[in-house]
Amino acid sequence: MHPVRRNRLITVLFALTGVAVTAGLVLNALSENINLFYTPEEVVAGAAPEGVRIRVGGLVADGSISRPDTEGVDVEFVVSDMDGSDFRVRYSGLLPALFREGQGVIATGRLDENRMFIAEEVLARHDETYVPAEIMDIHNNAKAAQAAARSAQYDD
Repeated sequence: MHPVRRNRLITVLFALTGVAVTAGLVLNALSENINLFYTPEEVVAGAAPEGVRIRVGGLVADGSISRPDTEGVDVEFVVSDMDGSDFRVRYSGLLPALFREGQGVIATGRLDENRMFIAEEVLARHDETYVPAEIMDIHNNAKAAQAAARSAQYDD
């Protein structure tokens, strides 16, 4: 092989190897930072993985907020889809000002071996301009169920 061709071939091979390694590192970094979103139904059904950072969302169940330590900032509450699927969340930190029962919430964290969600971040919905479609569906279904229950109550 002619020395000029050999040098060109070596240069092209090094460049391709560098591009392949760079692409592999970028794809690996991106896959580690993906936070998948799960609804309460998926969490209860076991579709959400344990020990992996995920996002969950739903409505804070009425009467479910408790503070195990009255001196600290730890809080536990239940996230529900108001259709029978609910799970407990534990969070240590300051909650958003709009956090309350019946309010839509999105939490980022991990499920432990007992299927308790250990939240690293809790976000409360502040208005109706930004709501994930899954949370809006849960909220609309809960409103429809409440309206149906009220209608059935008056029909009796």
